[in-house]
Amino acid sequence: MNIAGDYLNGGIIIFAVLAVALALFFEFINGFHDTANAVATVIYTHSLPPTAAVVWSGFCNFLGVLLSTGAVAYSIVALLPTGLVLNVASGTGAAALFALLSAAVIWNFSTWYMGLPCSSSHSLIGSILGVSVVDIWQHPGQGQGVPWEQVRQVFMSLMLSPVLGFVMAAVLLFGLRIFVKSPKIFEPADAQRSPPWWVRGVLILTCTGVSFAHGSNDGQKGMGLFMLVLIVALPSALALNPSLKSDDIKALTAELDRGIQSLQGKLDGKPPLAQDQARQALTHYDGPRGTFDENVFPALVAEMQDFKAKLDGKSSVEQVSAPDRQEQRRSAYLINEGLKKLEKEKRIAGPDYKGLQAELKKAVEYIPVYIKAVVALALGLGTMIGWKRIVVTVAERIGKTHLAYAQGASAELTTAVTILMADHLGLPVSTTHVLSSGIAGTMAANHSGLQKKTLRNIVLAWVLTLPVCLFLGATLFAGLLAFFFNVLGWR
Repeated sequence: MNIAGDYLNGGIIIFAVLAVALALFFEFINGFHDTANAVATVIYTHSLPPTAAVVWSGFCNFLGVLLSTGAVAYSIVALLPTGLVLNVASGTGAAALFALLSAAVIWNFSTWYMGLPCSSSHSLIGSILGVSVVDIWQHPGQGQGVPWEQVRQVFMSLMLSPVLGFVMAAVLLFGLRIFVKSPKIFEPADAQRSPPWWVRGVLILTCTGVSFAHGSNDGQKGMGLFMLVLIVALPSALALNPSLKSDDIKALTAELDRGIQSLQGKLDGKPPLAQDQARQALTHYDGPRGTFDENVFPALVAEMQDFKAKLDGKSSVEQVSAPDRQEQRRSAYLINEGLKKLEKEKRIAGPDYKGLQAELKKAVEYIPVYIKAVVALALGLGTMIGWKRIVVTVAERIGKTHLAYAQGASAELTTAVTILMADHLGLPVSTTHVLSSGIAGTMAANHSGLQKKTLRNIVLAWVLTLPVCLFLGATLFAGLLAFFFNVLGWR
């Protein structure tokens, strides 16, 4: 009897159950933390009763997740160090996922309890950076550490989107003042009566837009991590997209052939590397940040040849052996990353490899419909709970006067458009920050004044989110590594 092996398998199962529950809880908190922003205006202005508003918003969030592309989900995954992504089905990978999800949940729940709008995106990114710091400390000189280019892109989207929200909402309110000659919609909402039917219709429409956009963008943030959790638990079943058909496999092998032929001319007489050497070269290749490694071309050819050999003659993913599927997932990631870095160095023409990169992404960057449905349900249910704390902050405590109908509509329309634009680009943004800054912009444009105490608290939460989550992620990761390695023997 293999007691140690049974104990380890039992530990992996327990981890998988807890990690799946944690990932869903993160989305649940994301729902009741962020979506309060979407229902704030319709509830506060009596355009919809609270129950109807949160149920409708929850349904729109559900639809937003179901119809999302998955691009944002994997932009979050891309922030993880290469070594962790390649070895996610290991004790180290499991500890990293558990730590970063736990850190994000702790901070999100704490800020919700204090009634402070806070970004789930910032929470996750801070946690990921904390995990990355410990991983680099544990493996100095091994792998590429933090993918700073991806971090820069995500930070830019998170920093610029609130500024865009502030300016666009203010401009939109100015426009409404010019074209809509109804002074009542620019006055604080009546606490006793509902607005005219057409104002209610506009506010319900903007609430719908924000809720759907929130689901399509924020709902994806935990979805990519949820997929990684499932890959830890079921690496053979989910390492490659099980829905790939015969035509998809043929298209992928054809693109691999083109890629191999294109790179052959760059080998300068060198033979392709052996498989273990190729993986080592690609894992350590720093691209534009480091010295160019001439082995990268022989390594890429070797990885592509190996990937293609394991697919030749197969008409479905099920025909690929379980160990080969895990290896192909690693290969797809390394090939894609290598090509992106070479393109930035201008050593290859990017358009020549776009087809190959698209086919590789289709094979590994996928979200099954049933996973979207589960995440959508968690987000939608979260929407229906805990909204009151944030609604009061958004509607009454940002400006010196309470929210006006036109201000709510302007801020929400701006938020929906900004989020959907980011979703199209595959970039995460914070619904909380965009809407809060949008309302602040309308308050400034309406000469309503701003409550410095509330703004100070919101900014403080925004500033503290990264360092606190970084600390939490790093501490939890270090503790879980010790537990998995020394107690479970899972490396």
